[in-house]
Amino acid sequence: MLRSSPLKDRTIALGVTGGIACYKALELLRLLTAQGAQVHVLMTEHAQRFVTPLSFETLSYHPVLTDMFAPAAEKTMKHIWLAEQAEMLVVAPATANILGKFAHGIADDLLSTFFITTRAPVLVAPAMNPAMYQHPRVQENIAKLRQQGVEIIEPEYGRLAGPGEGEGKGRLAAPERILARIEDRFCPKDWQGITVLVTAGPTREALDAVRFLSNPSSGKMGYAIAQAAQRRGARVVLISGPTHLSPPPAVECIRVTTAREMYDAVMAHLAESDVVIKAAAVSDFRPQTTAPHKLKKEEMTPTLLLERNPDILAEVGQRKGNKILVGFAAETEAFMANAWKKMERKNLDLVVVNDVGNRTIGFGSDENQVQILYRDRRQEELPRLPKSVLADLLLDRILPLLSHPSREGACPQIS
Repeated sequence: MLRSSPLKDRTIALGVTGGIACYKALELLRLLTAQGAQVHVLMTEHAQRFVTPLSFETLSYHPVLTDMFAPAAEKTMKHIWLAEQAEMLVVAPATANILGKFAHGIADDLLSTFFITTRAPVLVAPAMNPAMYQHPRVQENIAKLRQQGVEIIEPEYGRLAGPGEGEGKGRLAAPERILARIEDRFCPKDWQGITVLVTAGPTREALDAVRFLSNPSSGKMGYAIAQAAQRRGARVVLISGPTHLSPPPAVECIRVTTAREMYDAVMAHLAESDVVIKAAAVSDFRPQTTAPHKLKKEEMTPTLLLERNPDILAEVGQRKGNKILVGFAAETEAFMANAWKKMERKNLDLVVVNDVGNRTIGFGSDENQVQILYRDRRQEELPRLPKSVLADLLLDRILPLLSHPSREGACPQIS
């Protein structure tokens, strides 16, 4: 059974206000509809000067609402139906003008009237010039909205549109970031009360001041697992090797470089963990000696002497007690034979097997195709999936193994 998106068939109202960031609202709409959400767009008059309603109508498959006093009767009533049916109102981008209207109950257009009519939760993503965003009145309005229960996604810092604008805090949050916050609202909290320790990324073993031994692991799988577990209510400790990824919000992230540093971090947090998911690609060996400076060619020899790193997975397997331990088997040949041996040798509860020889999946990719092995000798083959989806599926498979209270409100399942 595969998990459906928590947004599937959810009715979401997307408010779009005037600003150069309007084009990003199209990408947010695309992401929402890709997750199966039914999105109904409400555009202000100024928003229509930046992007046409037809663009949003094409992506949403629904008429765009722009005017409370539209001549067609069905459009006149549509906003009333939407106010009753919408499960969430998302406003992105939100200008200083609409923030002021929302904060003070001014209802002089379709979107501001919809805001005070709907009883759905509201998520607002401001976007504007940094000077406007920092203005005391704008900050007062944002604080007032927070007090009223409106969730605010802070704008990002970066280069702004227009000559001479420079950089500052005011850019609309990335559509993927907004999508994640929307998913948080709808995802079940079936991992509450559980502490999950996740390792992710590669480790690096220094040869000298500038060279090291490592592997191509990007950390994407481990980070996806950490984000999914946190979203579903778990307390998450993420121990990450060197990556370019930003840790998910509300996840405790511990940065390490070498296998020994990762070993120390894992052991320091093992006792408090209920589930350990070892998605990191840890170096098995390290150089016997490390030069404190960059070695010149004439200083180097063609023979590199190595020594073993601690086997973190095996050590956790010996100490785990009643914890659930999940390992990854990145293989290029004899996949199943090697994975079953790994399960027995390291006392694992689940093994996730993937073909790292296939360059279209696995290391560095946003997708993966895996098989899951269970201690009772069951074997489950999953289709090629985004790592974010695979992360949730893996959590689904782990949850029944925990002696934990019943999981009411679990995400819907589809064949």
